[in-house]
Amino acid sequence: MNETPPPVHAPARGGTIPWLISLALAAIVGALLFAGGYLAGGGSGGGTGCAAPDDAFAAFCEAYDQLQNQYVDELDSEALAEGAIRGMFQYGVADPYSGYMPPEQYSRALGDLSGAFSGIGAEMAIRNTEDAADLAACTELSDICRLVVVAPLADTPAERAGLQAGDFVLAVDGASVNGTTMEDQIGQIRGEEGTDVTLTIQRDGGEPFDVTITRAEITLQEVETRMIDGHIGYIGLNSFSAPAADQFRDALADLLAEGADQIVFDLRDNPGGYIDAAQQIASQFIDDGLIFTQESAGEDTKEWPATGDGVATDPTLPVAVLINGGSASASEIVAAALQESGRATLIGEPSFGKNTVQVWSRLENDGGVRITISRWFTPNHNSVAPDGVQPDIEAARTAETPPEEDPILDAALGFLGDQPVAGDETGSVPQSMGAGGIRWAAVVGIVAPRPIC
Repeated sequence: MNETPPPVHAPARGGTIPWLISLALAAIVGALLFAGGYLAGGGSGGGTGCAAPDDAFAAFCEAYDQLQNQYVDELDSEALAEGAIRGMFQYGVADPYSGYMPPEQYSRALGDLSGAFSGIGAEMAIRNTEDAADLAACTELSDICRLVVVAPLADTPAERAGLQAGDFVLAVDGASVNGTTMEDQIGQIRGEEGTDVTLTIQRDGGEPFDVTITRAEITLQEVETRMIDGHIGYIGLNSFSAPAADQFRDALADLLAEGADQIVFDLRDNPGGYIDAAQQIASQFIDDGLIFTQESAGEDTKEWPATGDGVATDPTLPVAVLINGGSASASEIVAAALQESGRATLIGEPSFGKNTVQVWSRLENDGGVRITISRWFTPNHNSVAPDGVQPDIEAARTAETPPEEDPILDAALGFLGDQPVAGDETGSVPQSMGAGGIRWAAVVGIVAPRPIC
């Protein structure tokens, strides 16, 4: 398996002859241009010098030559190549997790995985102002489906500029957000460090006003913690990004140092991330034994054991893990390992159900591809696909649940209320992660643009 990460810093979309040629291109030109390492020559007349890597691509070369020689309008080689790569994955690879990411999307996704990017530091969401529960209707931003600031992150340009929770964003750099998506606007608001972006804000139904914010490097805090009832340590993990394992270990150690004798570990809506982070985070609770197994082509099998340096491995420390349908991939590795080892009780809803591992690679156009290289299995060699990890105790939010209530967390607290608390010794509490570090190699996540800009 290729253990090399994407340079430092995890499915896609052409009546008449041109239409047929577009499909041919979409299916195979990517292999010529990139996977096979061949270049298709350009030009408006004569042979193009298309070099087919094998006989299966002979029809492609014919179609490409005819397109170059006969198409009525000027062709954009970059657009042809990018469309072909998309099509190669969409039509030629029966795997929704392998695919092409254009340059902007690839760069943004790498920033999410690295846990750092350049932007203003504000969490965003979409709010349906007519029916708050019907977000499915909000496929695009509009006067009803509005882009709203959830909160500015602490000590970021957004906070210093005075953005407030509940602010509606009407325009970015003078262009209305209506008719676009939240993903589009996150890409617009993020940008090069030191540059300015102007948001048109409406606050509390007042007149719109502009706020100009200078972008800066934003480091995401992947972990949130608090004490509940003075003795239950709550720790939520947003993703398995590059800094997640260090942040998680330190935060968990702090909770234990504060006197936590029971733990609620919240993995809800965590889409996954790096495979090494899953091993490291599960190892905070599991002292030894297998965390998961990775199986690649050619019967290549790799076992991922506990690292042996966890801070909460005492079996008398009760642990409740919260999961739902948004808990995917790396989240499922951790949840399944804790469940099958008997180290934790899972509470909530079945998880997403993804057991594949992808490697990401940058292309010459600064886009990237993600390619499934293996599948992972639980310590008991179970697959979480397609049904997900099943909770030990079922609980769920329904359409009638008020937003301020959390029935899954309530179920966890009810469960822990019936458990004995941990003894005086809950394991050693280290001062830092140490020199072991994490090798960032493979991605086990459904990495979508995070709603933070």
